[in-house]
Amino acid sequence: MLQPRLNIKLTQRQVLTPGLVQMVSLLALNKLELKEMIDGELVENPVLEEIDEASETLDERSAREGERELSAEQAAGEAERKEADPFDEIDFGSYFQDYLDPGFRTGSSTEDYDKPSFEHFLSQPSTLAGHLLWQLGSLALSPELREAAELIVGNLNEDGYLSSSEEELAESVVPDDPAKTLDLLREAREIVAQLDPVGVGARDLRDCLLRQISAQRKDLQHGVEDSGSCHLHAVLDTAALIVDQHLALLQKKDMRELVRLCRQSPEQVKEAVELIRRLDPRPGQRYNLAETRLIEPDVAFVKRGDEYVVVMNEEDQPMLRLNGNYRRMLRDKGTDREVRDYVKERYKSAIQLLRNIEQRKNTIVRTCESIVRRQADFLERGVEGLRPMMIKEVAEEIGVHPSTVSRAVANKYAHTAQGVYELRFFFSEGVNGPEGGDLPLPLLKRRVKKLIDEEDPRKPWTDDQLAAELQRQGSQVTRRTVAKYREDMQIPSTHHRRQR
Repeated sequence: MLQPRLNIKLTQRQVLTPGLVQMVSLLALNKLELKEMIDGELVENPVLEEIDEASETLDERSAREGERELSAEQAAGEAERKEADPFDEIDFGSYFQDYLDPGFRTGSSTEDYDKPSFEHFLSQPSTLAGHLLWQLGSLALSPELREAAELIVGNLNEDGYLSSSEEELAESVVPDDPAKTLDLLREAREIVAQLDPVGVGARDLRDCLLRQISAQRKDLQHGVEDSGSCHLHAVLDTAALIVDQHLALLQKKDMRELVRLCRQSPEQVKEAVELIRRLDPRPGQRYNLAETRLIEPDVAFVKRGDEYVVVMNEEDQPMLRLNGNYRRMLRDKGTDREVRDYVKERYKSAIQLLRNIEQRKNTIVRTCESIVRRQADFLERGVEGLRPMMIKEVAEEIGVHPSTVSRAVANKYAHTAQGVYELRFFFSEGVNGPEGGDLPLPLLKRRVKKLIDEEDPRKPWTDDQLAAELQRQGSQVTRRTVAKYREDMQIPSTHHRRQR
């Protein structure tokens, strides 16, 4: 017989406090993201305010120094606190009520409606799906056909290809008549294929290129027929033949064999190949472009005398302090308890933020100082002077966990005499290089690319030959390693690089 029982079990687990969570989050932010985060805190926390050093008076500067001393006292620990409430001695000022009127506190706002977010006014980057759905909206289609067309659009990949068959798409629909559903999907696919960009909805590269050639032929038919158009018709026919039957030879750049199989003059085959090269093999990418990323260096490695120093880029970053106009309100014994508690909570949050910002700065500077010490040759000579360096080594040197170093360098850039580099660039594994030293992977990839760039196009290097040449230069690598680096750099194989 089952009976309920009460068992007591003691377990230990790590729990991140809100302050620690904030510190970890701040460390992973770059300069622009930190500025955005601080701007948000300035709006949410009335105790925080931005310092305008140009108009800061001597009294305000003294008050700010007092705030720093107070922060240090609080950090010493709760055990040394006196019975008196330390918040009684804080200068908060007399304007606190201005921050708690109904227009500021959303919870007691007199206007019971949601205002539109500023995000609704910002333009969004166009996507392939959005572009196609916008075109479908202008077509007179039955509800069933429109739904099928939207299903087709939703299953296109980033290149604009439809890899799923009508049968696979039909499985996601609950049809009354399976045969009718398949016909509907085929019709919808043809409708999508007629939309801009030309070639979207194709099954593969061959289908995509043939659709673009067919579209050019239709455009030519609507023009005035003359001798030039007749020649262009012949070139389009040759191009369609190459794409349809000899695409592998085109990828190999085997012009002699293409001329023989197409049974056309070398000039016409060359024109057809040039026409194919002007086609778009990935029509969907023009509407799926990655958004341009704004990069601003977080640190600078500056040479002063004979050594490099790390300088934090704090330009345009808001300088924060605690608002000095709350003291009178808290000293007033008639202050509402709810208001007083709110000030205390906001004050603790502000102190924690200021501490974490300073901790972020110290961690980044110490990490970068370790990078500078280890990569001095790079700063003087460039990529050829880069040395292998692991995150674990830097973490042990500055006395933190490797994950802390990983966050400290994430999405952050350094301005150096050699240019602007991502901090992660300086971390790389090493392979056995000349004279038994380690060679960083970026430098090894650079050597592989240089050998390929200087090869004879008619007799390109094989991966075995590249590995042998690198071994002759002192880098102990295998053929498989060379092949991996070549594929990482998106360099074709020997067979596809050969020109005849």
